[in-house]
Amino acid sequence: MLVPSKHAHPDHTVLNAAAAALRLLRRAGVVTYDELYEAVQKATKRADYLLIPAVDLLYLVGLVNYLPKADAFELMERS
Repeated sequence: MLVPSKHAHPDHTVLNAAAAALRLLRRAGVVTYDELYEAVQKATKRADYLLIPAVDLLYLVGLVNYLPKADAFELMERS
């Protein structure tokens, strides 16, 4: 479960990284891993360890799909 604490800086959380990734995916539709990493890096300087949990969260919610042949992520349509 994602539980915030008073010690968590809002810019250094998985939710912030997921929001940055989602903004890029909504604009582009399909992005490569490197493009997604750069977008999260601009939002938070801790993209090294926040990107994978953020993508995991988006995948579990059903917002993103991984394309292995292209090493890219696509935004899933919500119905």
